[in-house]
Amino acid sequence: MRALYPGSFDPLTNGHMDLIERASALFGEVIVAVLSNPSKKPLFTVEERIAQIRVSTAHLERIEVISFDGLTVHCAEAHCADLILRGLRAMSDFEYELQIAHTNRSLAEDLETVFLATSARHSFLSSSVVKEVARFGGPVEHMVPCEVASDLNRHFNSAFTPPVT
Repeated sequence: MRALYPGSFDPLTNGHMDLIERASALFGEVIVAVLSNPSKKPLFTVEERIAQIRVSTAHLERIEVISFDGLTVHCAEAHCADLILRGLRAMSDFEYELQIAHTNRSLAEDLETVFLATSARHSFLSSSVVKEVARFGGPVEHMVPCEVASDLNRHFNSAFTPPVT
């Protein structure tokens, strides 16, 4: 069974890694699909995010990392995915994710969405939170894989000016 795990992954967090690792044990293959959304201004390019994910998942088998734009269901169909994998951190995620799952199901009736709850130790993580902590010089090594932490530190250390107290 092939699972498609779509997202922006800007940046990849340990919460994302938790889902990828657990999905790799549950499904035969996991396709991590990095969304290229021209209306957003990501911190990292699609190519950088793909490289970060590939390095971070190198210890896992049957992981493919791709980029896509457009509809997730079209990506899933193009890559012969059997299901779409989505993560839930908190109850607040559920309403949005359920709406997306119903929309996807209306576009592709045979494509299921499977939700996995993020491990409690990662439930506070979001890419936005990680970027905010890194932007202000806080430690992110416990929030993201090593490669991503290095990239964040490199990016923000060149742009970081400590606040005046």
